[in-house]
Amino acid sequence: MHIPPYHKKPSWQLFMAGCAIGGIIAYIVLLSMYGKMYEGLIEENVKQQAEINDLERQNEALLKDKEDLNEKANEPRVVESIVVQITNWDSLRLDRLIIHQLEELIKEEINYIVGRDVELISEMDELLISTIENKAFTVDDFTYYFQVEKLTIARKVKLSVFAELDGP
Repeated sequence: MHIPPYHKKPSWQLFMAGCAIGGIIAYIVLLSMYGKMYEGLIEENVKQQAEINDLERQNEALLKDKEDLNEKANEPRVVESIVVQITNWDSLRLDRLIIHQLEELIKEEINYIVGRDVELISEMDELLISTIENKAFTVDDFTYYFQVEKLTIARKVKLSVFAELDGP
């Protein structure tokens, strides 16, 4: 019995070439879908890590405040959390991951105010603003400087900052 040489026929050659090209295209589509899914998971992980850090800081500050409250009956209001908002993130075309990293860096820079008296913090608001404005924050080889547009001091300190890119 003889097996016919299909590799010499043009129709079989086209079929095999189509299978090879289809396999390559399918692999590229698979890689792009995996990349998008992985990017979403990384973003979710960064958000959850930031939330965990905020909750841990808040928990530590509140536990310390509770201990102080047991010692003193008339404890003044204290700062419980910090919220940072970058107002011009869309004009700088910042990625959501970079935004979260920058917000975390700013929160870490002024984290010392959590658990402190609101009145004390409101008296030193210029120091708080200059702390943020005079510091360079570096993420992915880019340096960012911030100008504080709005500062609200209450139990939740809210910062609205304007970002300026210095370059690599």
